[in-house]
Amino acid sequence: MGQHEREQLQPTDPRLPPGQRLQRGWPVLHYGPVPRFKPLTWDFQVFGATASAEKASWDFEGFHALPRTTVHGDFHCVTRFSMLGSEWGGVSAATVLDLVPPAPDVTHVMVWAEYGYSSNLRLADFADPRTVFATHRNGEPLTVEHGFPVRLVVPHLYAWKGPKWVRAVEYMRADRRGFWEERGYHNLADPWAEQRYSYQEEPGDGPLR
Repeated sequence: MGQHEREQLQPTDPRLPPGQRLQRGWPVLHYGPVPRFKPLTWDFQVFGATASAEKASWDFEGFHALPRTTVHGDFHCVTRFSMLGSEWGGVSAATVLDLVPPAPDVTHVMVWAEYGYSSNLRLADFADPRTVFATHRNGEPLTVEHGFPVRLVVPHLYAWKGPKWVRAVEYMRADRRGFWEERGYHNLADPWAEQRYSYQEEPGDGPLR
């Protein structure tokens, strides 16, 4: 029996969503250049429909002084690879919500990154206990190619919902499509439902175009 036949007989890992393959390494994928990190001017902001109607911000040291957490979560790329069981260290999205509460009628957030990149999330997805603004993976600081100093990780969604080089969170009272959602990717991005592209959307999955 050849290697390919043996692989075909091996049971599929139940942690792999449909259409995904196991990835041993961590490929570098992103749109545009890698930004230059400037620690003296870097900040992390929360703005939009906050409960206080005020914007909050932290400088680099202030953000890294926030309460930290460690979560275990998989990483599912829409290009069909999945990394399983990574340990992500950083600041949980729930901590950001506690420190800067949204207004009661907020339903979505937009996560903003360098160069104007953006990704929209339902508030419930953002508030998930495993959603984290990661600074480390498996105990090691992120490299700049993988999003240093901060990237969002949302383990239960496709990875484009977790931008690298995050700079801000906007609270929103209505949904808007982010960078890849405007370019044909699914608005919700559930890997278990294979929500890859906007043509798969059902009524109510996203805002009108």
